[in-house]
Amino acid sequence: MKLFKDKKIRNDFILIAAVLIAALGIWLGVELSKEEGAFAVVVVDGVETAKYPLDRDAEIRLESENGGYNILVIKDGSADVAEASCPDKICVNQHSIDKTGETITCLPNKTVIKIIGAGEAEIDFVS
Repeated sequence: MKLFKDKKIRNDFILIAAVLIAALGIWLGVELSKEEGAFAVVVVDGVETAKYPLDRDAEIRLESENGGYNILVIKDGSADVAEASCPDKICVNQHSIDKTGETITCLPNKTVIKIIGAGEAEIDFVS
């Protein structure tokens, strides 16, 4: 092809392909290294308020200090916010979470739900 006879254009294509392959490899490595979570930890206004096991189905109403609420549903090993009093409902529209390190955040209610593994249950997140 005439397009690849120019070394500069050919080298640009090689560079772009190499970057895309490296990005795909890094993304696959991160996705495959995620572990199944064991607990959903609820943090309200920066303070851990509760920890719920993911192996037991439950529906919990989480109250925030500003009078708002979130409804946390734990079902089939994953956690999801089914309802919230916040105006934007971003937390409700997020997918359910079940892998360590995943979070659902509701900024208006200052609520964060994060998934941790069984070995992380006694780790202090501040240090």
